[in-house]
Amino acid sequence: MNTTFSATADSLARAHEVQHSSVHEAIFILKQIIQDPSSSVEALRIKEQAIFNISDLLSQEKMGEELRSLLKELRHFFSMIPKAKTAKIVRGIIDAVAKIPGTSELQISLCREMVEWTRAEKRTFLRQRVEARLAALLMENKEYSEALTLLTDLVREVRRLDDKLLLVDIELLESKLHFSLRSLPKAKAALTAARTAANAIYVPPAQQATIDLQSGILHAEEKDYKTAFSYFFEAFEAFSALDDPRAIYSLKYMLLCKVMTSQADDVAGLISSKAGLKYTGVDLDAMKSVAEAYSKRSLKDFETALSTYENQLGEDPIVHRHISSLYDTLLEQNLCRLIEPFSKVEISHISELIGLPMDTVELKLSQMILDKKFSGTLDQGAGCLIIFDDSMTDGIFTATLDTISNISKVVDSLYLRSAKIMA
Repeated sequence: MNTTFSATADSLARAHEVQHSSVHEAIFILKQIIQDPSSSVEALRIKEQAIFNISDLLSQEKMGEELRSLLKELRHFFSMIPKAKTAKIVRGIIDAVAKIPGTSELQISLCREMVEWTRAEKRTFLRQRVEARLAALLMENKEYSEALTLLTDLVREVRRLDDKLLLVDIELLESKLHFSLRSLPKAKAALTAARTAANAIYVPPAQQATIDLQSGILHAEEKDYKTAFSYFFEAFEAFSALDDPRAIYSLKYMLLCKVMTSQADDVAGLISSKAGLKYTGVDLDAMKSVAEAYSKRSLKDFETALSTYENQLGEDPIVHRHISSLYDTLLEQNLCRLIEPFSKVEISHISELIGLPMDTVELKLSQMILDKKFSGTLDQGAGCLIIFDDSMTDGIFTATLDTISNISKVVDSLYLRSAKIMA
């Protein structure tokens, strides 16, 4: 450990050799390589490789603070290499920190420091990308107000510079942010702007798939599940080809669309298809369980699925929103089926039949009456539901209205003719 290692290919090879037996020794060697005062072209190349290697090792060892210190120590080195390489290294180290679980606060702090440094060094290209990363982290941390302010200024600046590739990223991020704030029109407008910018340049497949995924989410929010399914399918195919972990989420949302369009029987087929067999996990099991409950129209099975897969169905805000709507639909269908044979029935009896608390049943029945899902009234004094027969519309009323309308047209026509004669 006392040996001095300079910025040479042999030192780099030595670090690679020892990392399997002693990670800390490999980190020590790589740090010595980086600290070597040599500034020749070859030495700079070796140092650059050493930085990427040490970033990976520190990330594997979950040493987030050491990565932060490394980024500060490299500021002098950044003055010796091209700005594009600096940007690559900075983003690489931030990505390495991101791989460590539970470091969102550290990442935000790190991005803020780098924004200040890039402003002082007048490195606009890098600053804009770090600010975009910071906005994404703030959004994940639910600090929406600060993220929106940052993005608004950034969009204006990047549009002026006409950096379309970065603009696509920022507009897409803005769409996600407005969606999180429940502002659907603004989310759609930002996504349209991202698509417009993307059409003018070559967009990497992963970024195009992200656009398709966001398009599917927005269409699903508008209850256009068929269009949403097609977008999710496009995203799934692209992510699957890239072995991107987001493929399973795209597949999950595809299954959700099938359930929401009353095609729950297709879910098992999609999971067992050639593309679907590549992916297994609790997320797909959750959607399969929901589909089976919906096919059986079983509220009990549905509630069992919700409790069994609480994390997969409840913590995903997109799935949770649609599953809640599905639960309401299923509850209404079950209530309509139960009250169908009755003209008057006790609410407590319906509560027993459906297996839900009486207060929940009473509240849902009153909502269904107001929404005109059926005709009836609640007699809360007697604790009963009174169902009215659907009143049949007599066809003679419609015919009478048509006749009166035609007579009115004839009278108007005669009036116009008489006015011409009098003139």
